[in-house]
Amino acid sequence: MLTDEFEREVTGVRVSLTDRCNFDCVYCHNEGLGDTRGPMDPQDDEMSTDDVVRFLEVAAEFDVDAVKFTGGEPMLRQDLEEIIRRTPEEMEVSLTTNGTFLPGRAADLVDAGLERVNVSQDALDPEDFAAVTKSGAYEKVLEGVDAALEAGLDPVKLNMVVFEHTAGYVPEMVDHVAENEGLQLQLIEYMPELTGKPEWNIDIQRVHDWLAEQAVEVEHREMHDRKRYWVGGEAGDEGSGMVEIVDPVENPTFCANCHRVRVTHEGYLKGCLNRNDDLRPMGEMTKPEIREAFRETVENRVPYYGEYMIKNGDGEWELNEKYLEVERAAD
Repeated sequence: MLTDEFEREVTGVRVSLTDRCNFDCVYCHNEGLGDTRGPMDPQDDEMSTDDVVRFLEVAAEFDVDAVKFTGGEPMLRQDLEEIIRRTPEEMEVSLTTNGTFLPGRAADLVDAGLERVNVSQDALDPEDFAAVTKSGAYEKVLEGVDAALEAGLDPVKLNMVVFEHTAGYVPEMVDHVAENEGLQLQLIEYMPELTGKPEWNIDIQRVHDWLAEQAVEVEHREMHDRKRYWVGGEAGDEGSGMVEIVDPVENPTFCANCHRVRVTHEGYLKGCLNRNDDLRPMGEMTKPEIREAFRETVENRVPYYGEYMIKNGDGEWELNEKYLEVERAAD
C-alpha cells in the first residue's frame, strides 16, 4: 500500500468514466458537457474499457480496496457493466449517478458486482428539482432510486448539494430518508472555488447545529473527519434516518483524512479533487507507465486546506510558499 508524505495510506480511487452528463446542474462546473443522447461506447477522449480495467488491476497491486465510478454521468457509458464485472474481486465497487438510467440497468449492475450507489437528488418537488438540475427527469430519478433498492443495493445514498438554492429543502429530505428504509442522505457542502459563485455559499455549520438538535445519536467517522446524524426513532432502526455531511471547504481535518486519488476520464491521475494543477498522464496506459504515475501521484499528494492552501494575514486562502516552486515547475 502506498503512503504519501502526510502518512495517509491510499486505499481508494475515484474513476471518472466521462465528463458528459444529461443534467445541467447550476452548481456543477461541467455544465452538461458533451453528447448526452444516451448510453454509448467510449468516446475518443475517454479511457477505453481495457484502459480502466488495466488501471484498476495496477491499483489492486498497491492494495487499493475500493473504487467509485463517477462522471459526469457514468451511466452514459454503455460498457459500465463490463467494467464493473472486470474490476478486481478484492475491490468494493460503488457508483455515483443521477439515477436516470438505473431503471432497467440496476439489476445488471448488481449482477456485475456493484455494491453501493449514490444518487444525486437535490429536492423532493419536481419544479424545485428542475430549477436546480435544468432537467425534467424528476420522476425518472425516483424510479431509479426504487430500482436500486429493489436490486438489493445497500445503502442507497441520496446526494444533496447544500447551497443557497437548496438549503431550505434539507428538513424534508431528512424526513424522507427517515421514513424510507434503505435510504441515507449525504449533504455535500457547496464548493464555490469550483463554480465561481461564492454568493451561493451558506454556513454549513448551521446545518451541523440543526442536525445535532434533531439527532438521537451522532457518530464520528475517521474518513474525512465526518459526522453522521441519526434522526428519528432509534439509531440504526427502521424509522431512523442516517444523515452525513461532507464538508471539505476550509476544512484541514477533512483533507488530512483523505485516502483517495482521482482519475479523470481522459486517463490523468490527480491527487486531490480540488486541484487541476497536478494532473499526471499514464502514457499509453501500459502497466509500467500506470505504476510509475500512480507512485508519483501519491508521493506528491498534499492536503488542499491547511497545508497546500493556507490563510494569509488578511484571512484569505493562498498557496503555501512551500509549494510555489512545485507549481512553477508544473506550469
